[in-house]
Amino acid sequence: MLHLIKMWLKAPAEETDERGRKRRNTRNRDEGRGSPQGSPISPLLSNLYMRRFVLGWKKLGHEKRLGACIVNYADDMVICCRGRAEEALTALRVMMTKLKLTVNETKTRVAKLPEEKFDFLGYTFGRYYSPETGRAHLGSAPSKKRVIRICRAISDETRRNRTLLDHKYVVTKLNQMMNGWANYFCLGSASRAYRAIEQHACKRLRQWLCTKHKVSWPAFRRFPPESLHTTFGLVRLTQRKRSFS
Repeated sequence: MLHLIKMWLKAPAEETDERGRKRRNTRNRDEGRGSPQGSPISPLLSNLYMRRFVLGWKKLGHEKRLGACIVNYADDMVICCRGRAEEALTALRVMMTKLKLTVNETKTRVAKLPEEKFDFLGYTFGRYYSPETGRAHLGSAPSKKRVIRICRAISDETRRNRTLLDHKYVVTKLNQMMNGWANYFCLGSASRAYRAIEQHACKRLRQWLCTKHKVSWPAFRRFPPESLHTTFGLVRLTQRKRSFS
């Protein structure tokens, strides 16, 4: 088993996009080796290494001494503590060096809540305000980067060179993407993100339909917003529950 893992890590890591073009991902583009991004072997190896770190963090007494709890998923991690964040960061760097791991300094920083916010696993954590009462609370919302990413994916699915496709196929693809995204990003204050994504999807689908049917006069008259949902079947993200605890 270890022999197979070693061979896998030495193999060139390539991915093929929907156009059939092959490309290397992340650091493997330059080094020509490693595991493909999104491969099951990546979180497996990350968990093996991070288990040593998490157990060592507790055994060395950092958790109790600094009041610092670790929350991690594969190689992404947040250390939550009160008032001793710099000490925790120093201890993190020392332990990672001993484990022969590298801390990504460009993504590592100390964030003081509630004055600041931080991103973790696609969410932005920080201070938010209730739309009903206006009261402040610590919560989460889909990060701006993830909203931009799904909007770009929607734009790719509705490019001008895809107008030969049937509208049912395109709408089905859009619904799959949007529902999958919303199923993951369903915690915290998600209503603003849902609204922005739905508006972008409506705009792009209307433009795609106008190009497909060679409509030059006002698009709203031929394809009003309501028809995009009732006639063509585009999903309504804004009808999902606005805010989850």
